[in-house]
Amino acid sequence: MFVCHSSSGTPVLLLYVDDIIVTSSSSSLLDALIVTLQREFAMKDLGPLHYFLGIEVHRSRSPSGLHLSQQKYAHQLLQRHGFLDSKPVSTPLSPTSCLSSHEGHLLEDLYTYRQIVGALQYLTFTRPDISYAVNSVAQYLYTPREPHMQAVKRILRYIRGTLTYGLPISRCDNSSLVAFADADWAGCPDTRRSTSRYCIFLGPNLISWSAKKQPTISRSSSEAEYRAVAYTLAETVWIRRLLRDLRVFLWRSISIYCDNLSTTYLAASPVLHARTKHIELDHQFLRKKVQSGDLALIHIPSDKQLADIFTKPLTSSRFSILRLNLHIRPPDA
Repeated sequence: MFVCHSSSGTPVLLLYVDDIIVTSSSSSLLDALIVTLQREFAMKDLGPLHYFLGIEVHRSRSPSGLHLSQQKYAHQLLQRHGFLDSKPVSTPLSPTSCLSSHEGHLLEDLYTYRQIVGALQYLTFTRPDISYAVNSVAQYLYTPREPHMQAVKRILRYIRGTLTYGLPISRCDNSSLVAFADADWAGCPDTRRSTSRYCIFLGPNLISWSAKKQPTISRSSSEAEYRAVAYTLAETVWIRRLLRDLRVFLWRSISIYCDNLSTTYLAASPVLHARTKHIELDHQFLRKKVQSGDLALIHIPSDKQLADIFTKPLTSSRFSILRLNLHIRPPDA
């Protein structure tokens, strides 16, 4: 991404190999930049953005709204593997699902499993609702077993029923960064490592999310949650700096919602420092941000925790509520 600040405005150029997105705070500056690029390089102006690296961009009914989806990409994936006529399901994983690296027979066709999972990982760019499921099956790429393939097939059946779903992007003024952080303590049945999850909003727009296994074993739920909040804070700090490079200044403090009371107390109280030597770096990083006023760490009830959708398999009713609150929906819904 290339950014240029001038008295006339701020143009931004996003480049991936030979695909380019160009935008600017000034329409006249944008036209001049396109003319300059065409004079220097062999390129073609395709007009307003509609398609970029498999991501479709639809203008919504509101004049300043966009809808990002990968409907064509998902359709091709289902067609390639014979799931276009499959029966849809309401969730990408069964609520009772618990995948393990030791249960079930080894698959004979490793290539198909890896091909589908790799394609699903790219689909998560606009489909956060399948992130946890795809993360779960991607952990067994080296030695996939029959239960893992059954889980992959269920993800495809879920996509079959939600082909048009994607992420809406709307204009927001005077917005702030709000994040939800969560962790499943010792959730992996094989290694007993916890998984950190977060989702970050800029105003009403979901702009970043993650489901990543922690590198070490946490000895308590508080430790697992504390690390998840620290990872979330690092991501929000990076996003804030990126927005500052784009001349978008957020004057409000970052708000992170966590459903673990011990984590909120640890971040605010230096008295408990002696009990947190095993997570000292995360503790210092988090506490200083709270003390400086850059971060507001807020406790939230578990039933309001949006990051739950990245943490564990859910029932269809709970999953639908969280998906709605994350604004994952069809265009103009």
